[in-house]
Amino acid sequence: MTSYGYFDDDAREYVVTRPDTPLSWINYLGSRLYGGIVTQNAGGYSFHRSGGTGRILRMRFNGVPVDQPGRYLYLRDDDSYLRDDVSGDYWSASWQPVGRPLSEDGGADGRYACTVRHGLGYSVFTARYAGITSEFTCFVPVGQAFEYWNLRVTNPGTTSRRVSVFSYAELANEWNYRQDLENLQYSQYVVRAGLEDGMIHRTNRTRHAVHSMFFGLAGAPVVSFDTDRQAFLGPYRTPASPQAVEAGRCGNTETVGDNACASLHTTVDLAPGESRDLVMILGVGHPSRAGEGLPSGRAILDEYGTPGRVAAELDLLRNGWADRLAPLQVRTPDPELNSMINVWHAYQTHMTFNWSRGVSLVEAGDRDGLGYRDTVQDMLSVAHSIPSEVRARLDLILTGQTAEGGGMPLVKPLTHTPGKESAPGVERYRSDDTLWLPLTVATFVYETGDPAYLGRVLPYADHGEATVLDHLLQALRFSLAHRGVHGLLQGLAADWNDCVHLGVTGESVFSTFLFHAAALRVAGLARLAGREEDAAWCDEQAAAIRAAANEAAWDGEWFVRGISADGVRLGSRSAAEGQIYLESNVWAVIGGATSRERGITCLDAVNARLATEHGLALLDPPHTTPQEGVELSLLVFPPGHKENGGIFCHSNAWAIVAETVLGRGDRAYEYYRSFLPARYNDQADVRQAEPYVYSQFTHGPASPRFGQSRNSWLTGTASWTYVAVTQYLLGITPVADGLRIEPCLPSTWDGFSARRLFRGHWLDITVTVSAGSGGSPGDPALSLTIDGTEVGGTVVPACLLTGGPGTTHTVALTLPARPPQGP
Repeated sequence: MTSYGYFDDDAREYVVTRPDTPLSWINYLGSRLYGGIVTQNAGGYSFHRSGGTGRILRMRFNGVPVDQPGRYLYLRDDDSYLRDDVSGDYWSASWQPVGRPLSEDGGADGRYACTVRHGLGYSVFTARYAGITSEFTCFVPVGQAFEYWNLRVTNPGTTSRRVSVFSYAELANEWNYRQDLENLQYSQYVVRAGLEDGMIHRTNRTRHAVHSMFFGLAGAPVVSFDTDRQAFLGPYRTPASPQAVEAGRCGNTETVGDNACASLHTTVDLAPGESRDLVMILGVGHPSRAGEGLPSGRAILDEYGTPGRVAAELDLLRNGWADRLAPLQVRTPDPELNSMINVWHAYQTHMTFNWSRGVSLVEAGDRDGLGYRDTVQDMLSVAHSIPSEVRARLDLILTGQTAEGGGMPLVKPLTHTPGKESAPGVERYRSDDTLWLPLTVATFVYETGDPAYLGRVLPYADHGEATVLDHLLQALRFSLAHRGVHGLLQGLAADWNDCVHLGVTGESVFSTFLFHAAALRVAGLARLAGREEDAAWCDEQAAAIRAAANEAAWDGEWFVRGISADGVRLGSRSAAEGQIYLESNVWAVIGGATSRERGITCLDAVNARLATEHGLALLDPPHTTPQEGVELSLLVFPPGHKENGGIFCHSNAWAIVAETVLGRGDRAYEYYRSFLPARYNDQADVRQAEPYVYSQFTHGPASPRFGQSRNSWLTGTASWTYVAVTQYLLGITPVADGLRIEPCLPSTWDGFSARRLFRGHWLDITVTVSAGSGGSPGDPALSLTIDGTEVGGTVVPACLLTGGPGTTHTVALTLPARPPQGP
């Protein structure tokens, strides 16, 4: 049982008390204009607009340690170098890269003590060593193309101290990360860096443009500098022991070729009890000249380079995130659920919305764009908090749909040209991509109460245009045009599972059930738009698909995963391997495509075969040999890893949803707790990944790494688990005529409360489970009141939300008690 930190919900921070975490625990900085990643040891990188083609700080992935280089500040005890009887001493404001021995008593033993406060858009490193304390704060101000490194150095002792401070960052030679890291015969010959107007200036000239970045210091004079990496570090040295820091002075090197860095050196004299603030700024642009819509570095340093301005900008950032998180705050009997939903889980959904799958410690920048299905699902969890941004992203992603109805696998916002893109061949389409659109468009329309959006005309990616509703209908037509011999949807390049390839002849049961859900959702939107004929057509197609799937895909106790062209059934109990898959069975229930009896049967089989203490495995048993008729690229993974029997957390969220659809709150909550990151805060050596964000997957029971989680932050797990908890367990869901409150709670809860912003009105919601017993799953609410007036059903009608924007209404829901639910 090991803990490396704790949740500080009042400050909206996770506090790392031991920086030697099992893996790098990261935080995100900035926005889509200028972003960055920082680890608990100040490792990480920065980028302008794109992690792939706007790289500012270099990152070498999968190194040892994994998170170097980064944003480093060194402190040197200059007095110790002047005493003959004491060897000189230096350390870093973050534990790494110097890595002095860690204290076990907060620094009283003379060793290095450090805490790291990861907040929303910022991180603060507080250290104590050699009688000096320091506080290093890094963040990107709202709407700016630069980042702060603010260092406060304090002498708490009784004698005066002299301390030298050195910055160090390894600058990317080329903005394109592949060119920078791989094309060395080019990238090591193009960089230029030197000191200009008292600031480091790095330039890179390509055939198309000249790119500049600057690094400046305010609060003390620059004593020396280095822009040459090897000159600062020294031959055969690492950032743990830089030659310049040991020597007490940089070499004033200017770089032409090889590798650039940003090191500014200054010296501060500290009287007893005195603190000094040093403000460092790294940004995009020229030190002396404005250009490309950006001010000069000197203008930025003059305006922003004071401790007061740093504090004001940090307050602005914190307040902005408080506003983004405010539209849904909950209080339940589970404090770990509260910590996640109110702060970190919500924050993660925004980071996933911002960066899709492009920039992390496992995503180097190669996927420099928006994966179609990823992006559509990511919007589900933020429509209530940033509706205007979701609308803009919906507009963009709808224009990534081709005229035949499929989706482009990747939409690149910086270069996307609707109406002029080349449509992929049918074998390159993924069968699920545009089937997620109806779910997200419906969520947006119901959340905003703006059915007029359905009539908005948007171009297709390749040619032509259509209303939003017709885009959705075209997605259904595309799917119907690509069906196999059993009437089920073809798998095409892939369905949700990229490692199951059923091709243009095999059939995907997962995509078939997703189609059923999508068709019903489009039917509801069509009725909202007054297009009854289209609604009836959708219902007709859903009924036909439902009948075909229940006829062809039922295997006696569960639904198969797919059927090859020659009839081989993937996910069948008659198979030697991969007998049962998770996705098709949970979506049979979520999509309403099967009977309650079959839903219970298949989900009970899922529980018996796939449930573990760390979540539900994707399949069982894992595959070790090829399966005739189906291309299983998951065979590249050892059993229990990723899609080959790993615990894919994204699909675990669907299992929560499916169980609540059946009214089984106890099992849904059990599944939620099994992969809830905060649950592992005191078992961090088991899960290893950050206890404040979700991961893509956890190694499954067949793996020797069972229980270890990987690929944190940018994952569809974030969005779908947020939806599963808030809209299904807590049951707060936007619908066409209002906000439905229909929880499916575990039997141990006596209720919960929530504050929800809905269509400009604040709803203070209280849900109470009545005393006594005798209720059963599916029982209606005993009562629902709005501002003291009882209404029928479980929907807060939008028409009763009177008063101007910002008006607060009280909502009270009483539920019947439910007995503990058996299997």
